[in-house]
Amino acid sequence: MGLLLCSSQRVGPFPVPCSQFLFPFSLPDLFVKALVLIRHEARVLLALTGPLVLAQLSQTAMGFVDTVMAGRVSAVDLAAVAVGSSIFFPVYLFLIGLLNAVTPLVAQAHGRDDSQALRRSIRQGMVVGLTAGLLLMPSLWLMQPCMVWMGVSPEVIPITSRYLFAISWGLPLGGVFFALKGGGDGLGKPRLSMFAGFLGLVVNIIANYLLIYGKLGLPAMGGVGCGWATSLSILVMLGFMALLLAKSRIAGTGRLFAFTSAGTSASGASLASFLRLGAPLGATLFIECSIFTVIALFIAKLGAQVVAAHQIALNFTSMLYMLPYSLATALTVRVGFTIGRKRVRRLRRTVRTGLGLALGGAVLTCLLILGFSHDIAALYTADPVVQQLAVSLLVFAAIFQLPDAMQVNCGGILRGCKDTRVPLLLMLLAYWGIGLPMGYGLGLARLGGMEPGPQGFWIGLICALTAAAALLGCRVRIMLRRLERQAGQPVTTGRPSPPGTCPPC
Repeated sequence: MGLLLCSSQRVGPFPVPCSQFLFPFSLPDLFVKALVLIRHEARVLLALTGPLVLAQLSQTAMGFVDTVMAGRVSAVDLAAVAVGSSIFFPVYLFLIGLLNAVTPLVAQAHGRDDSQALRRSIRQGMVVGLTAGLLLMPSLWLMQPCMVWMGVSPEVIPITSRYLFAISWGLPLGGVFFALKGGGDGLGKPRLSMFAGFLGLVVNIIANYLLIYGKLGLPAMGGVGCGWATSLSILVMLGFMALLLAKSRIAGTGRLFAFTSAGTSASGASLASFLRLGAPLGATLFIECSIFTVIALFIAKLGAQVVAAHQIALNFTSMLYMLPYSLATALTVRVGFTIGRKRVRRLRRTVRTGLGLALGGAVLTCLLILGFSHDIAALYTADPVVQQLAVSLLVFAAIFQLPDAMQVNCGGILRGCKDTRVPLLLMLLAYWGIGLPMGYGLGLARLGGMEPGPQGFWIGLICALTAAAALLGCRVRIMLRRLERQAGQPVTTGRPSPPGTCPPC
């Protein structure tokens, strides 16, 4: 009977196929509709990504400005800033990762229209950021014995120590700022952090000029002035970000600093829940940063020219990393918001569109590096030997783009799902269980008969990122299926049947 009903349906004097009677859209119409939806999702993701890239650019420019302005004082001041930055950066990255928990919490609360949970998430981030920053400050004050043990030049150590003391005051300020930034990003307002970032850059340039060179009656601090200028710029960014959020008039963003307000205090249980989400994010960023530090130490054994070529390839890829990382943050926001709205079908479209954009962008950057590798190397050095070696490493850096973009965006999707502990273990396995041993074996231990060189470490990094992309991709698939089951919707891997069509008989 079912087959009979599905075969035809009489409308007037003419038999009409069931599919046309119940669903009067052709397959081309469905395809066009799907393309329209994907294009809309891509446009939303790119609109979020653009300001995030510019905000990242402003932060990167601060480091560039510090390097240029300190280098004009003396080589010793430049070296002190370089050593101090290499010590400060991993600590700062851990703090950023810890506060990354604010973005998915706010995005999901915003999706649910839950202003109380939204305010609570931002305030929890502020408390955690301030406390963590204060606790991390002494780690920078006590680095002098470590620098002696590492063999840092004796004339550099005193300046570096004073630089670290100055910039350490930026840690608690940065903790509060990144909580506010995560709130703005989670609300889908990345332009707020972009404006704050560029204001901070302007303040950093002016403060560097006054403090490094001793203008307007201030003492000339040299490289130490970079540390105080950075802390001051973070303070200005914090105040401006708080002002922008207060002026946004979005429910849940008012009275963020009113810690005595009734009903807004953070309980111990809620703070513990925040830390369970944020601590793995901080550890994940630290793991990613530390493996590059360890590889740099191993490559240092191969000579100055090898180190220079490796640094060229790594520095250029680090600048390009802003693109997939910003898209990953946009995906965190969209995934969190969609989950808050309980729109599971849209979630799959968001994920697929985001990963498609990530892959497309990675292909473009890969082709860019391959097509202009000689020009890129020439921008950094005039030494022909270093140039030639850098060009060979940029080939690996080009391949590096593809798995790197996929793994960081899969990580962004999982952050939006508030899934952080399992991804931490997967990243630990990929980086330290696969990538580093393989890189060391190929790069130094003559594994497979390969001559010692930086190429082996780059192959290890590519393997680590490929493993991370595959593992995190599987985790994304598991999380999507879990969310669909929780929502009571059928778990499908293909396109759902159009509404109105006959079910399978």
